[in-house]
Formats: sequence, structure tokens, C-alpha cells
Amino acid sequence: MLKKILIIEDEHSIATLLSYNLVQAGFETIIANDGKQGYDLALSENPSLIVLDLMLPSMDGVEVCKSLRQQKINIPIIMLTAKGDEFDKVLGLELGADDYMTKPFSPREVVARIKAVLRRASNVPTPQQDASQPISLGKLDVYPDRFEVFLNKEQIEFTPKEFELLVYLMENKNRVLTRDQLLSAVWKYDFAGDTRIVDVHISHLREKIEENSRKPTFIKTIRGLGYKFEEPKGL
Repeated sequence: MLKKILIIEDEHSIATLLSYNLVQAGFETIIANDGKQGYDLALSENPSLIVLDLMLPSMDGVEVCKSLRQQKINIPIIMLTAKGDEFDKVLGLELGADDYMTKPFSPREVVARIKAVLRRASNVPTPQQDASQPISLGKLDVYPDRFEVFLNKEQIEFTPKEFELLVYLMENKNRVLTRDQLLSAVWKYDFAGDTRIVDVHISHLREKIEENSRKPTFIKTIRGLGYKFEEPKGL
């Protein structure tokens, strides 16, 4: 069965070009030319991934992404932006996008990014961890095969990228991991030194698993180096 990609893009030439290249790569595509139509299709068609333009009529990409995440819909999202400034990129990631690309871009690169995000979202168990068994640290339990996270026995929702980052950090507990290491291990390709993507996702994890995200007990910042996942004392 072909994986379905929803393209939400109001520029017909770009949407058609993306669709053509994705079909050639073995995907099924659906095109929406405005944000409201795209949001409705995301709910009704349950695509494997969404390519979402930032600037859209009727409902912009920011609102589409935010609304989907508020509905606990964790379909991977790749955000497209024509502006290319840091604000747009960080904003998309903070809202729950899994990746972003700046126009103009190569259709081949978009296809490659889509394949990479879909591989990560498939949650293939890593050799280091028996996916049928939880990774448990303190009051935190993660089930890699079930894509489930429990804190104090209560389930917490994560996007695919947040989940993969959390699993990687927990599998490498007590190790200092640089931002570049995390980019390489979790994102699998070069972000040209844009380590802000790591900081944004770390912030998301802290908001979800830390009692006080400003005084984290699980994910520690190691100044000048990166991050380290620790088991809180007394838990």
C-alpha cells in the first residue's frame, strides 16, 4: 500500500512539481490549495506525512500545525517557508513541525527529507534496546515498540521527533551529548550548524516530563557542550 502524502500549498506550480516527484518516488499524493481544506483533509484522509506551506489563504500553516497538534494528531509535518529567517523556522518547530525547508528548494531534496522523516516515524527498534521492554528511569517509562510514554503511570503525547529524541537520550543516559551529535543521531542529516532545532525539541521534552521545566531533573544542560539525561535522585 502506497504511503499517502498531503501537500498543502497554494502555489499550484510548486504543489504540482512536488506531487509529480513524490509519485515518481512511489508515494500517493493529495493536494490542498488552502489551509482550511488541508486541515480537513488531514483529519479525513489520515496521511502518512504532511508537507505544509507557512503562508496559506483561509488558514495559515501556523494555525494548521497548531490545530492538528492540539487535536493530538501526531502526523509528521514538514514546514515550507519562503522567508528563510530564523523566526519562521523556530516558530514551526515550536508548534510541532518535524522538519522545515526554505524556498527555493530542490524537489529531490524534499523527497529525501520526506523519506528520512517517515523512517524516523516508523519507530524501528534500535539494536541497543529490546523494543518490547520499556526503558524506565525514575517515574518515566518509555515503550519504543508502542510509541508510548508514561510519567507517574499517566500517558503523555509526543510527536514522532520528540519521541525519537527522548529514546535516544534515555538510551545514552549519563553521557554528555553535543548538539551536533544529537543532530546526526536523531535528524540523520546536516542542518548546516543550525542547532536551534535541538534546543527547541529539548524544550518541548522538558515541558512534558519535568516537574519544573526551568529546573530540570531529567535533562541537564551542560554549559558549552550539550545535554545529559540523568535519573533524578530519590525517584
